[in-house]
Amino acid sequence: MSAALPQVSVVGAGRMGEGIALSFIHAGLPVTLIDIKDRVEAERRGYFERVRNTIRGELQTLVRLGLLQADQADVALSRLTVQAKTEASATLGRYDLVFEAVPEVIAVKQQTFAWVSEHVGPEAIIASTTSTFLVTELADMVREPKRFVNAHWLNPAHLMPLVEVSRSDATCPQVVERLLQLLKRIGKVPVVCNPVAGYIVPRIQALAMNEAARMVEEGVASAEDIDTAVRVGFGLRFSVLGLLEFIDWGGGDILYYASRYLSGALSPRFESPQVIADNMQNGRNGLRDGQGFYDYSDRDMDVYKQQRLGEFVRKLELSGLTPAFEGALKQG
Repeated sequence: MSAALPQVSVVGAGRMGEGIALSFIHAGLPVTLIDIKDRVEAERRGYFERVRNTIRGELQTLVRLGLLQADQADVALSRLTVQAKTEASATLGRYDLVFEAVPEVIAVKQQTFAWVSEHVGPEAIIASTTSTFLVTELADMVREPKRFVNAHWLNPAHLMPLVEVSRSDATCPQVVERLLQLLKRIGKVPVVCNPVAGYIVPRIQALAMNEAARMVEEGVASAEDIDTAVRVGFGLRFSVLGLLEFIDWGGGDILYYASRYLSGALSPRFESPQVIADNMQNGRNGLRDGQGFYDYSDRDMDVYKQQRLGEFVRKLELSGLTPAFEGALKQG
């Protein structure tokens, strides 16, 4: 990317495109949002005004939340350019990175990538933002697939830190690194995953959401109580310890035996994967063995545990859930 400010465009002026554009202008970088649809002049003017009003409204929400000052919202909005496809054909060649954010319709994506490939500069990165298709399914639609990568943003894109990045076998490693550095520059936390259906977060959350719905269906608990349990139990813990780190804290063998019980009592879907049994066999049960999914051999465990518990207490404080000393004596 250029030594000056990176030049970024987003092709597709829908919800995801607006959120990505908002992420960049909020972080201080100019962005051009390109409307891919052909529209008559009057319709185009009206649509562009709606797009700007939507982004202006999101900025004002950030002001009300105390994340921006009013004048900062105006400055951020001034970094946004909205263009029609016809106009963008002459300017697309100047961008360092082009995000594709058009509807999840394969024919629309194919047409979009053909147009982008025709007009983009030779060094530009082309990044899809698809949540449906794999980068390997789309790579052949792009001229010079070595420049092509997928960046899966989570909604709301301007607030969620995580972006899941995946590459095809043809993607140049330097392209991935350039994208990761740009995402970090605007305050995102990118992770790299292989091109597999569901990526990381959608795959995990689909299982969790289906299980929550199944518990309602089975009459296990009310929707309200299940959601409360998720917010103040499941969610709080896993916002500090990731799932695999949490396995290490409790012990892989604990998960193994709990899974055996649940698979017998409820369904085979609760069986643990082979890697859990393999870790048990190889003495990799987690913190007490000094190794699990992570290697703890070089860590000061007292310092590590104190850090993690400190993070957890701060989450409790933010949620207003910190246990109060003699709190029971203050009731009634």
